[in-house]
This record gives sequence, structure tokens and C-alpha cells, in this order.
Amino acid sequence: MAGVTVKVWGDFACFSRPEFKVERVSYPVPTPSAARGILEAIFWKPEFRYEVRRIGILKMGTPFAILRNEVENHMVQPFFVEDKRQQRASLVLKGVAYLIEAEMVLRPQATDPIAKYWEQFARRLERGQYHHTPYLGTREFPAYFAPPDGEEPDGSLDLDLGPMLFDIAFVEDPARPQLTFKRPGKGEVKGYALPLFFHARIKGGWLEVPKEKYQELYRLEGGHAPGT
Repeated sequence: MAGVTVKVWGDFACFSRPEFKVERVSYPVPTPSAARGILEAIFWKPEFRYEVRRIGILKMGTPFAILRNEVENHMVQPFFVEDKRQQRASLVLKGVAYLIEAEMVLRPQATDPIAKYWEQFARRLERGQYHHTPYLGTREFPAYFAPPDGEEPDGSLDLDLGPMLFDIAFVEDPARPQLTFKRPGKGEVKGYALPLFFHARIKGGWLEVPKEKYQELYRLEGGHAPGT
């Protein structure tokens, strides 16, 4: 395993709470899956996975209500926007900054040492390179990133956030063919997506991510995961 630390910030962020079906309401801090997505935008290979260990809160951000035009659902055929447009309110965060600490963990099919991927990540972080634009919850809100500059979270910040989305497990199950996804060595398989949650608490300015949730995730995904 190899540790990485990244400072990210942005003008706006929206880490949507799944319990709100229509209007978007953001968690007050990034979910582990959102933090993983930022790291994967910078550098990703199928030979490893990021395990987010903790998220430091440099700027909490202030709640900010906006009204946006959206289409009513995913469209696969051409359509007139005017026929499908809906206005939806969103409660987002304005002015945020975080530190993301994670470990790069090799997947079973990897043949090269983790140091190879860690060095590639470090170079891309230093140069500001990325595969696709990192974003803070939704693609409309881009994330800026850089190596940590010594800024530390507010040590007096303690909050109990309650249940928070941890990540999505893609469970292989031919009896529930809701999705098609790829497995190493198997190609495309059928199954379903299962959201996993954990009780989120900020202590001393850090949101700690329970390591054991990754073992639950890997168990559900049938061993196609690091360390299994």
C-alpha cells in the first residue's frame, strides 16, 4: 500500500444525499466515494484501487440555494430540451477546501509494484495533470487540486453527521440482472448496485473513514478487490 494526500478546493460543491429524491441537498462534507472519484480523475489504472482513509475539512463552505434547469431523466434518443426541461432547487456548498488522505492498494490481477503507480500519481499531482476534470460532487462544480501546502484542518471542529453514503458495491447476481458491468477475467456480468453507508463523525477537523467498510465492499463484490 502507498499513501497519497491531495488538497482540493472549489467555488461550489454538491455531495448529494440519496434520501432526497427530487431536490438535491448536499452532505456538509465529501463522501468517501466522492473523494475517491477526485483521485481517480487525477490518475487511475485497473491494477489498483484507492481506499480513502480520512478527509480533512479546511473550509466547511456555506449552504447556498440555487435553481437550475435540468432534463427530467437520462435520454438515449435525440429530444427537444424544451419538452423535457425541469427546474429543480439545490442546496449546495459555497467555498470549500479539503485534504484527502488515501491509500493505493493493488488489485489481485496487478503484476507491477505499487511504487510504480504511486510515482505516476505523484508526478501528475505535481504537474496538475488529470484524466478528466475532477469535480466536487457534480460535474458542474470543478475541483482544483494541488499537493498539500501545510494548511491543517480546524482542530476544534467536531460534528456528528449521522448516516453517510460510503460507496456503491456492484454485486454479481444473475438472478437480479439490473446492471451489466465488467469483472477482471470474466468480462461482462450481470447484477445490481448496492449502496453502503456508515456513521460519519468529524473529530478534530477530520472525517475518519472506517477501514472495515472496504472489506465489506470487497466481500460483496466477490473478491475482485484489493487484498483478496
